[in-house]
Amino acid sequence: MIQGIFYARFLPQEGTKIVAQSPPGCIVATTYGPHLKPPLVDFDIIQEYIIPRKAFFNRFMTVNSPDGKYSILGFPVSIPNERYHRNEFIFNFGLVVESDADQSSYERLVRRLAVAFAEMERQTYYLSADGGPTGNDGGRRPIESLLEIVKEDLNNYGECMIPVDDANTLNMKLFPYHAPPAPVRGWHVPVPKMKLTDVVEPTWDLTLQKIIPHVDGVNDVRRIAWLADVSLPLTQIALQHLLFYDTILLLDMFFFGSCYAPRPGVHDFIANRGGLVDECAGYVCISSPIPGGGTGGNRTTGSTTGATRVSNTSDSKDVTIDATEAIGKQQQQQNQQEVSNYQLIKLMTTFCAGRSVMEWVKLHQDAGFDVLRHVDVRRLVQFGVIKGLLYRVHKYVVSKQYLEALATGRRAPWGDNDEEDALLRYADGCHSFDQIITELNMTDGEIMKKLRSLEPGDRTVFYR
Repeated sequence: MIQGIFYARFLPQEGTKIVAQSPPGCIVATTYGPHLKPPLVDFDIIQEYIIPRKAFFNRFMTVNSPDGKYSILGFPVSIPNERYHRNEFIFNFGLVVESDADQSSYERLVRRLAVAFAEMERQTYYLSADGGPTGNDGGRRPIESLLEIVKEDLNNYGECMIPVDDANTLNMKLFPYHAPPAPVRGWHVPVPKMKLTDVVEPTWDLTLQKIIPHVDGVNDVRRIAWLADVSLPLTQIALQHLLFYDTILLLDMFFFGSCYAPRPGVHDFIANRGGLVDECAGYVCISSPIPGGGTGGNRTTGSTTGATRVSNTSDSKDVTIDATEAIGKQQQQQNQQEVSNYQLIKLMTTFCAGRSVMEWVKLHQDAGFDVLRHVDVRRLVQFGVIKGLLYRVHKYVVSKQYLEALATGRRAPWGDNDEEDALLRYADGCHSFDQIITELNMTDGEIMKKLRSLEPGDRTVFYR
């Protein structure tokens, strides 16, 4: 939010002077209005940065207040012309924002103000003409009221369209800044945040239309590309677009041989803050079949949606009964009886770095709780990672000879065949097993078997 906006200029006799400011007294204290608050910044300290040296003219500047609470964003402009004193006109339009606010979206506004008024000054001498800054000659709007409208409209609506005079209108819009999306790798698993199939349109990119049906939170990027019959680079670019608009998030591939460890956020799960455990139960618990509610013994995960159609023969009309709410409540009550909050907390807190998911499952089965029968393990791990309760402990391989060859610049000691050569290129401790599995199309067991067959004592597998 914009805390203050000002217009300053350099006067030959007075030096740097704040000509207009909004709200009044935000930069320089005013003598009128006893209810006004003290200035946001100390003008005596920062005035040399409001109108800086010539080296900083026509450049975007950011100056922090001495207390570090506010930042001043400005774009000092110098217009050379023999008409002015000292043959140049120097001014600056600046914004005052909080230091911890995202300032990238305000940079365009400051540049826009400086460029627009510099052009008006060159054409009509709008700022330097008598009555320009404070008067209303020729239909001109006073700078003081102009700045006030700009600040209020940008804070309230994020945009403004203000007539400055009969010939000029100031149009500005505050665009939020989105950081470039993280790179999408072949071993990532995109998880949709919404039902993408419901929002896709025929005018969308063809690659997006082909890959969206396969983005289900289970398929990795490489498999999505294969299922959609799209090249891997195009799939990665399309998923980056979805990631940029915050419609998906990226997780690691799930394997029962992977390791997960708890984060400090698991304390919120133990305390059930914000109903976190209840939310987890609705997401990970496997619903048992309702007696008399259907045929077969298949289990379903999540909430059940559907309708039961009953034929009324008395009046030959079909009566549709929506059984979603009734079945959902019955399943939820049954799940809560089968998996208590205590059991979910125990499941979440027993992950550790030295224990694989398969060992974790066996641990609870030996303790008398059949995890696979009552809980979707993949969803439980996914829930923990998304909520910041768990993190993935990756596995890497390091070759001493390969690292020595990289350090000395000698030719790397490759293996006896192409497959060994390809594997050893990942033995620098920077490539996880997920990447090796994806790019070499090998399982974790095949990689470990191949590493054991190589020179003993040279390769080390570690977790981090």
